[in-house]
Amino acid sequence: MYDVAVIGAGVVGALTARELSRYAIKVALLEKADDVAMGASKANSAIVHAGFDCIPGTTMAKMNVKGNQMMESVTKELSVPFKRNGSMVLAFGSEDEAMLRELVDRGEKNGVPGMKILSGDEARELEPALSAEVTAALLAPSGGIVCPYELTIAAAGNAMDNGAELFTGFEVKGASFADGVWTLQAADGRTEKAKYIVNAAGMYSDIIAGMLGDFYTLRPRRGEYMLLDREQGSTVSHTIFQCPSAAGKGVLVTPTVDGNLLLGPTSVYQDSRDDRSTTAEGLSDVARLAAKSVPSVNTRAVITSFTGLRASRPEHDFVIAPSAHSPQAVELVGIESPGLSSAPAIAVEVVKILGEMGLSLTEKAGFNPHREGIPKFREMSTAQRQALIERDPLFGHIICRCETVTEGEIVQALHQNPPAHDLDGVKRRTRTGMGRCSGGFCTPQAVEIIARELGISPTEVTKCGGESYLLTGKAKESC
Repeated sequence: MYDVAVIGAGVVGALTARELSRYAIKVALLEKADDVAMGASKANSAIVHAGFDCIPGTTMAKMNVKGNQMMESVTKELSVPFKRNGSMVLAFGSEDEAMLRELVDRGEKNGVPGMKILSGDEARELEPALSAEVTAALLAPSGGIVCPYELTIAAAGNAMDNGAELFTGFEVKGASFADGVWTLQAADGRTEKAKYIVNAAGMYSDIIAGMLGDFYTLRPRRGEYMLLDREQGSTVSHTIFQCPSAAGKGVLVTPTVDGNLLLGPTSVYQDSRDDRSTTAEGLSDVARLAAKSVPSVNTRAVITSFTGLRASRPEHDFVIAPSAHSPQAVELVGIESPGLSSAPAIAVEVVKILGEMGLSLTEKAGFNPHREGIPKFREMSTAQRQALIERDPLFGHIICRCETVTEGEIVQALHQNPPAHDLDGVKRRTRTGMGRCSGGFCTPQAVEIIARELGISPTEVTKCGGESYLLTGKAKESC
């Protein structure tokens, strides 16, 4: 029996579980996938939006600006890299310049600090790689960048360190309420009981809401991206946007916290909630539109491409409210962009709603908001590396040469909450295989370490769970 069950371990669900773990209650985090951060939280723009794009008065606007303000302290507590690099929205003529003025008006109403409109020349002084066709730009210094899946992993881990329990592979297929208790049934037959539930199921939040008698319309919107090599990471320092449209915030060019350059996304509605394939047409559009902002972008330096899906509501606003038809349940529906930016504020709002619904919230004396991340060998000085190797010799064995990831880091990823249990899980936690060779050199050694630490055969190691086995057996038995 849990006091609260949070359905969905994306960034919103994980931060909500972390916020709940502050209190003397039992918290369960239920995730349909084999790991946390497997939906929109692993494939998005990684932008902490300033909040000037949101329509004033919406829940989205309120959560965006508040979440932006909270991000610095939250990421510091969780040892997650965050950089307030600032956002820049480009205008290519008088029509776009009128939109910039509208964005400033929205931003001022939303409480976004420090905005100003620059001339094209002033913008190019800050970002020399911008197109000569840029006539003006909106500068919003409060914009930032963060790693979305690293934040999700850290938030879930901190929640677990403070007593929350994570259940993966728990796809909720049924929900019933009786005698003040919810019973949640998984597709595999498992059940968990909780007094209160929070629907943070992302792309599937409308389906969970339907089980509670609440009906919303969600439509998947796909966004394709191109990730460039670190050599391109210094092309721009700000996050470069084009003027937004009804389809979204447009194709951006932005550095990442890990030093790469990210281009995208497209914005295309589709019927499938699971199709994350990339297309030649979509990636061509990304390259073309990115070059409109920054002509020198070198798409020959692309090291990977991917697609993310957004849970889009026709109303284009977040639902953060008690269920209209079921007791002791909170609905989080349509949390699309700027959901990442808003996540810390949404978590606080959910706890507030649960308290108003009757959940007893007594703070734990021993709650620890801090989480030490896995040591990043690539970022250390020589002296720091030597000291770490003296403590644990496994950090002296480089596994991934592209990203300078050690055996010690991989071992920690397999044992630190929430633990990785496949190759992609290790990749998200350590960056093993995220370099130019895309795992061509490090994968065999990583598989051996995973098998050793989990006590399984190398043929049982998967890329991303399920049937995604990497090996079928030995090519030749030893003599």
